[in-house]
Amino acid sequence: MLKIKTLRFIFRETGANRLLYSYLIFVFICALLILIFEPGITTFEDAIWYCYAVVSTAGFGDIVVHTPLAKLISVVVTIYSSIIIAMLTAVVVNYYNEILSIRQQETLSAFFDKLERLPELTPEELRDLSEKVQNYRFK
Repeated sequence: MLKIKTLRFIFRETGANRLLYSYLIFVFICALLILIFEPGITTFEDAIWYCYAVVSTAGFGDIVVHTPLAKLISVVVTIYSSIIIAMLTAVVVNYYNEILSIRQQETLSAFFDKLERLPELTPEELRDLSEKVQNYRFK
């Protein structure tokens, strides 16, 4: 549950939620178009299932389109889905990398702050600083 909340937070903070929502609307519109133009698909649920099979590239084969327009829509859905999934993945990875970079900068700032105050540090703080340096060196 925490991972889902974190993902929702990242999407909201970066604006990727709008990208995701527009993508879902796009898939529903494509499913509606396939329902309209493909005589072999008679329910919206089947059209959504077909779009899922296309997006996931699973291609279950239980529902197949035959009309050129439905095939073209399938190609567009596949290409657009690949782009959107790559973009959403990049947003999450980039966000985490920035967080890690900020944490590293904060750690380095604290470390340099202690180095600047070296003569003022207590023996315990000096020991702690020495251990951190040794641990960092051997990682």
